[in-house]
Amino acid sequence: MSSPRDVVFPAGRQALYERNRYSPAIRANGFLFVSGQVGSRADGSPEPGLEPQVGLAFDNLNHILAAAGCTFGDVVDVTVFVVDAEKNFERVWPVVMAHWGEAPHPTLTGIGVTWLYGFQFEIKVIAKLPQTLAA
Repeated sequence: MSSPRDVVFPAGRQALYERNRYSPAIRANGFLFVSGQVGSRADGSPEPGLEPQVGLAFDNLNHILAAAGCTFGDVVDVTVFVVDAEKNFERVWPVVMAHWGEAPHPTLTGIGVTWLYGFQFEIKVIAKLPQTLAA
């Protein structure tokens, strides 16, 4: 029998994840594995406009990281998905860089896609969980 997953829910969005039947993040072996985050409003609908949608995706990501005691500085690996990347990359990238922080930066994989369930940008990360001091 496997052990239960150590799920992290950001404040106020648990019902959205339960409705869509996935976990926002799972703690495992010293890491936090975060599901892809999009620029969704509290009701799950897309934020209008590409740049605001990217910013909201980072806000949603940062709420999950904070719920696990992390920040973007703890992120070690990033995957971004961009609809019509050839057209949209130059618009997306400045918003990403505004949230990226200082070097050393996490690893990055960028993927151009044709569809993201009504969204134009998605970010998925793996973060190193902070070490806790032994009592």
